[in-house]
Amino acid sequence: MSSNAQPDTAGAILLIGASRGLGLAMASQFLTMGWSVVGTVRGDNRTKLHDLADDHPGRVEIQPLDVTKPEEISALRERLTGRNFEVLFVNAGIANNKQDETIAQVSTEEFVRVMITNALSPMRVIEGLQDLVSANGLIGVMSSGQGSISNNTKGGHEVYRGSKAALNMYMRCYAARHAGDQRALVLMAPGWIRTDLGGASAPLGIDESIPKVVDVLIEQQGTPGLRYLDREGQTVSW
Repeated sequence: MSSNAQPDTAGAILLIGASRGLGLAMASQFLTMGWSVVGTVRGDNRTKLHDLADDHPGRVEIQPLDVTKPEEISALRERLTGRNFEVLFVNAGIANNKQDETIAQVSTEEFVRVMITNALSPMRVIEGLQDLVSANGLIGVMSSGQGSISNNTKGGHEVYRGSKAALNMYMRCYAARHAGDQRALVLMAPGWIRTDLGGASAPLGIDESIPKVVDVLIEQQGTPGLRYLDREGQTVSW
């Protein structure tokens, strides 16, 4: 684990799931904009986030976390006691192994795996770490345009779609329970991006999406309430 004292910066983000893909790109972009990053990784192996930490001494801290294990969320909360972040963003997520299978075809075990990772675990993270976020900060989570019910006219990716729609609903519930909270709440739909999860046929590169995603998150700070936004800052239909 890499842990460094952090200097004064533009802000600090606690980024859940930052070892690769979109999370790693977000960490890099926030660093470019002068922020410090505490990023989580699953397991003990060296990742590209460790390389990023080496390139930015004193501005990247790496913490272990498997979001599907509540005891690890509690342990992270204890380790970060007394810390304060402008942004908490949960990026961790997966897709089912056979994304073309229908909801009737997916095994119970695979369905449960996706729903726990994509819908239940992000909410456990938010509930467990919310007190680390400043009063006028932002709590965000990586959703997807595929989580939109009204925009689903073609079907496909049924298990993944369902997990993101569930995540959106649970964030609605969270927002309702925290109606007086001044912090911004954001469900981010970054677009279909070429990553291990998105696949090689996705139309967007990481460099085309993530800088815009980060800009939107920074701009949303200080605006209370829940919004479901795309990388351009436009509202996505629920």
